[in-house]
Amino acid sequence: MNITKNILIIEDDETLNKGIMLTLRQNDINIIQAFDLNEGRKMFNKEQIDLIILDVNLPDGNGFDFCKEIRGISQVPIIFLTACDMEIDIVSGLELGADDYITKPFSLMILRARVNVILRRQSNNKNNKVTIDNMNFNFDKMEFKKGNNIITLSKTEQKLLKILVSNHGQVLTRNQLIDSIWSEESEYVDENALTVNIKRLREKIEDKKSSHKYIKTVYGIGYTFSGGNKIE
Repeated sequence: MNITKNILIIEDDETLNKGIMLTLRQNDINIIQAFDLNEGRKMFNKEQIDLIILDVNLPDGNGFDFCKEIRGISQVPIIFLTACDMEIDIVSGLELGADDYITKPFSLMILRARVNVILRRQSNNKNNKVTIDNMNFNFDKMEFKKGNNIITLSKTEQKLLKILVSNHGQVLTRNQLIDSIWSEESEYVDENALTVNIKRLREKIEDKKSSHKYIKTVYGIGYTFSGGNKIE
């Protein structure tokens, strides 16, 4: 059974907004239209949004600022639309956390293809919402709970937790974890940084500070998240 996806279009050009809506609308895709940031913000807070198509220049603000605002609370995919094809603007948009960047004028068919790629990638990622025992981890919304208590995690702790739970039951070497978390900077990262983040993460999710029920050390190799019952 297909699950309906909600796509939010924030574009002040009514003709273009409607054209995108008609191009993308399908049985399993619901389109929500907004024509300025204020309206878009209200729709985002009201609905469960799976993807945002965002114009950079809007009547009441800048799409870059809105992207930064969204990235503070959610990892929902964002595609920028803009009339400016300057390299600096494209780089800025991507560095803010956008998933794609399309300059106007553009083919609606190409936009649809790019949207479908992102939605497929999203559907294939089954580990963005994870339940283990009484813990609920929502990596899309960056919401983490143990019972009724909210767990506050740093960005690095979130990355570490995501890698561990996505490979539940598998042993990951220290080098694998460092390369995955710090990527291009990994060669400059002190191994102690991983140890410190493991310690902090344990203190936040384990039942007792000294407990290693969930995150277990495999001495001489690395770590594994093998405790608890994982619900897919």
